[in-house]
Amino acid sequence: MSLKDLNIEVEYRSKHTDIATNFYIPLLKEASIYKRAVAYFSSSSLLEISIGICALAKRGGKIRLVTSPCLSKEDIEAIREGYLKRNEVIKNAMLSKLEEVTEEFEKDRLDLLANLIAMNILEIKIVLIEGGTGIFHEKVGIIEDEFGNKVAFSGSMNESETAFKKNYETIDVFCNWKIGDETRRFEKKFDAFENMWNGKDKGIEVIEFPEISEEIIKKYRRREQVDFSVDMREYCKDNSKEKIKKSLGVRLPKEYKLRDYQEEAIKNWINNNYRGIFDMATGTGKTLTALGAIAKLSEKLQDKLGVIIVCPFQHLVEQWVEDIKKFNMKPIVGFSSSPQKDWKDRLKLAIRKLNYDDSNNFFCFICTNATFSSREVQNLLQKSKKSLLLVVDEAHNFGAISIRKLLIEKYNYRLALSATFDRYMDEEGTSELYNFFEKKVIEYPLKKAIEEKMLTPYYYYPIVVYLTVTELKKYNELSKKIKKESRIDEKGKVTLSELGKILILKRARIIAGAFNKIETLKKNLEKYKEEKNILVYCGATNILSEEADFSNTDISDTKQIDCVQQMMYQKLGMKVAKFTANESIEERLKIKDSFVSKDGIQAIVAIKCLDEGVNIPGIKTAFILASTTNPKEYIQRRGRVLRKAEGKEYAEIYDFITLPRHLNEAKVLSKEKLEYDISLVTREVRRMKEFSNLSKNSMSCQKLIMDIEEIYGDLDLNLE
Repeated sequence: MSLKDLNIEVEYRSKHTDIATNFYIPLLKEASIYKRAVAYFSSSSLLEISIGICALAKRGGKIRLVTSPCLSKEDIEAIREGYLKRNEVIKNAMLSKLEEVTEEFEKDRLDLLANLIAMNILEIKIVLIEGGTGIFHEKVGIIEDEFGNKVAFSGSMNESETAFKKNYETIDVFCNWKIGDETRRFEKKFDAFENMWNGKDKGIEVIEFPEISEEIIKKYRRREQVDFSVDMREYCKDNSKEKIKKSLGVRLPKEYKLRDYQEEAIKNWINNNYRGIFDMATGTGKTLTALGAIAKLSEKLQDKLGVIIVCPFQHLVEQWVEDIKKFNMKPIVGFSSSPQKDWKDRLKLAIRKLNYDDSNNFFCFICTNATFSSREVQNLLQKSKKSLLLVVDEAHNFGAISIRKLLIEKYNYRLALSATFDRYMDEEGTSELYNFFEKKVIEYPLKKAIEEKMLTPYYYYPIVVYLTVTELKKYNELSKKIKKESRIDEKGKVTLSELGKILILKRARIIAGAFNKIETLKKNLEKYKEEKNILVYCGATNILSEEADFSNTDISDTKQIDCVQQMMYQKLGMKVAKFTANESIEERLKIKDSFVSKDGIQAIVAIKCLDEGVNIPGIKTAFILASTTNPKEYIQRRGRVLRKAEGKEYAEIYDFITLPRHLNEAKVLSKEKLEYDISLVTREVRRMKEFSNLSKNSMSCQKLIMDIEEIYGDLDLNLE
């Protein structure tokens, strides 16, 4: 929920409505920043500034307070004696307003504020009128949420006990998302506060007194843990602690009904002491199942739990956040360009609360692999003294040496999600993952998902593309060099030198960027140029000119994805958009919205960004140019296309199979001449078999496979 979702009145009158209950608390509950300018500084004004900020502070929000000392004539006269004297006079005047309180709620509120100052959540600045005459009588407030929605308010109301409970006071309210005069008035209020806070307003001077903050902490702080229940206890009609806890708990939304296999996965995970692996085909609801598991554990622990969710990419984090919020969680979102600029402070506060606060201390932190691996985040997580659940999406990535060292015993509860958990050609990394997450508590493969109609059935069409003469020559040259860089270790395993690994990548780029793919794609797209819901999956490579030196990328070479987009737009007249890691969050959302609209874009061209997690169910026809040999990757790519969507009876997959030379040429060549064809042909046939095996037209693919095996089969290729 955001500020925009609330029913905000244009004005509030204290004798007509409870301003604290109906304005402050609901708005600040959704806020990330609260800015307030009030006329007079006192313990009373501090007390009333605390109304509503419990929810804000609990979420890790920030509060900025601008206020003014109440100076006597004697104070003003003393100030004229000099600068140093001035500061001393102001300090003494303000400290004199920090009076003793006797009522228990007042003690709790001032304790809350003292703790927020100590945690750098609340900042206070002092305003003086230049010249020493006149008073600061500003009364304006700004409330902002994490989505950029802002509300300004102003009026007669001072934030004092009398104002809230006795006076007849009015505030006017302005929202930045409304058009016309209201927006202009909001901007004036917003600018007014910013100018005050930054000391740019004419006629006033803004100064900081750290001694004031120190004195507030010294005088009013009673305990180190923060009590966030003050508002609820004072203003909520039902003070039942049990009801309060229920409202804050993580629970499965009523509109969600888990499928049988999802229920089974959660049950098995619980029975394995809340540890395990969800090995589920892409598109079968791993995220929802994981959130259901989190809800079960949180309920068992009475919400005394910290949840750490880690995803490989930023766009996956964004996608998770949408679902997390439906489970009554307000996640802390951590990555370099997070909309929550203060997410580190929020995480620090959440961990502190989990450690020391006995009530309502659940938190959920979601971040990218890179953020999770950072020293700063690791240091913060190490400070947790209570139960933590580590959830890793696309968990096969955590088998890499650089990140698996972070899989430590600290995480009492563990959950791994992946459609391709076993790492490709990495037994050691795979073993480390099993050691940590323990075992698969569910396996729900693609075949079963299609049979049970959880995924869309599909037709598979392998499209053969041959290397050019120049490409084949370069391919063979690199193959010779790779052979020289290979060794057989004591276990009989073939290993490559560092140079050999580089050469492997160069050779792979020739296959991925094969020159003939673009023209072949154009021919196969002709019959779809009036259609929608198309995906073209490109390789992260360049289209090389025939003369290019492949040892280095030529600046004149064109990226395959750009070449494809240009061809589809200029030659076929199609509405097409790129979907890569370079597009912003807003751009991606616009692309997805346009993709499903009636007159929107027809096709998306993408690269690796779509490999893991991106949910665009409407894709019906896919052209896969990226000739990956990694089963993990091509299984993921197939899964992107098979998600169910309204009106989608089946999907179509066009897979560009790259072969070194025409089969008629291969027929007449000797074994020696075909030596370097073997590895490429083997991998391409393996992928064809994998894709065609579950397709609706499986038999029609067999002829091509048999033709290839007839030519290369006597070379003892392990094609089965």
